[in-house]
Amino acid sequence: MEAINFNALFFNHEIPFCKVYSVESKDKLEKLLLSNRISFFVEWPEQRLWHKFFGNGDAGRNAFTIRINEADSVLARDLVKGIESVKLGIV
Repeated sequence: MEAINFNALFFNHEIPFCKVYSVESKDKLEKLLLSNRISFFVEWPEQRLWHKFFGNGDAGRNAFTIRINEADSVLARDLVKGIESVKLGIV
């Protein structure tokens, strides 16, 4: 599906923005994006069936992918600077 261009606004043009490697940094980034009115989507890492039943021994290896609208990428890039465990430019 292509993006619809309506008065220079992008609709349905979601891009992978960054990867976050800790739950604390993810929570901090979510609050920052919400306070600046940037909509986002968090892709959670897939958990294997073994870990669901016997606990997650790889708790420190979670990598969340944050997806945002392309129109908000410049503002979000400026806001994310300085947050630990965040890697920009995953595309």
